[in-house]
Amino acid sequence: MDLDLSPEQEMLRDMVRGVCTSFCPLETVRELEDDAIGFAPDLWKQMAELDLIGLMLPAEYGGSEMSALEGAVVYMELGRALAPTPHFVSAVMSAGVLLRAGATELLPAIARGETVVSTAWLEPTGGYAEAGIQTTARADGETFVLDGVKWHVPFAKAANHLVVLARGDAGVDLYLVDPSDPGVTLTQQLTVASDSQYQVELRNVAATRIGAAGSGWANWNETLLEGSVLLAAQAVGGARYALDITVQYAKDREQFDKPLGAFQAIAHYLSDARTAVDGAETLTFEAAWALANGRSIDQLAPMAKLFAGTTFRNVTATAQQIFGGVGFTVEYDIQLYFRRAKAWQLSWWDDRALEERIASAVLD
Repeated sequence: MDLDLSPEQEMLRDMVRGVCTSFCPLETVRELEDDAIGFAPDLWKQMAELDLIGLMLPAEYGGSEMSALEGAVVYMELGRALAPTPHFVSAVMSAGVLLRAGATELLPAIARGETVVSTAWLEPTGGYAEAGIQTTARADGETFVLDGVKWHVPFAKAANHLVVLARGDAGVDLYLVDPSDPGVTLTQQLTVASDSQYQVELRNVAATRIGAAGSGWANWNETLLEGSVLLAAQAVGGARYALDITVQYAKDREQFDKPLGAFQAIAHYLSDARTAVDGAETLTFEAAWALANGRSIDQLAPMAKLFAGTTFRNVTATAQQIFGGVGFTVEYDIQLYFRRAKAWQLSWWDDRALEERIASAVLD
């Protein structure tokens, strides 16, 4: 096994790290907390110029046609920097379902960063399963009319289009909605991560179905399964940087005339954290390799997101204890990672949903 990055992948990693450092340092991350738009236009523009937005999209639609391995490299750096971008929701989830459905008209604009498409999935009283979708879609000639309420819609204020999951005669399907429609009401939701999320109310909203009737839920699940590998990579990147700054603090901060890291209990906490982060990274790259090579990821993708998300949460919780009271103050960076670790652990599929998917794959 060769677990090293190729020279090209190392160059990609260094480039993304440099872009995040220049266009979205942690000071900018702080400034964008609870912002209505939620991402830095300069960073998004730079990502477009470097072909990072369409990194994994087909070349015929303006993408770079890179594999999931390169995607994992990019997402580890985005996680390391806590870079708030609509990349996942627009260039991975929305572009992914559009590509699967054969509705490719928007893909070139998505790849160029000119169009942002968000997804409206979760509902106030529903879970992660198909039964949780209660928003209705009724036919109105060649189009459809949607009614319902969606929660936790990322970057809805910045989106040019919304991909909405709704229940029609053939079951749950995907529909394309214009957020400027008078029947759409956006209400910002404040979260533990202070990121950009919205409640979206749909009242007699005109929509176009994406793909064939009855194909929407399957397309959504397959796209999110692949996207889970990138979410795992994002969590690994965040966990590794959080651990790095905690190790440095344990070296610099002295108590009883010696560094915190000299105390055995602290040293063992840090060694456990390093072991977990390395394990999460290896599992994530294994899942990315399997995806890149056409292997099954039914187990690997949810395993990677589950373990990486849990690791990020546990590492930052340990880090908060090592930093002590100051770690909870806004002046320290570790609290930024601690809050996002919990939010990312719950986002898209949470631990219980991931465990169900793993159990299904193992026991089927």
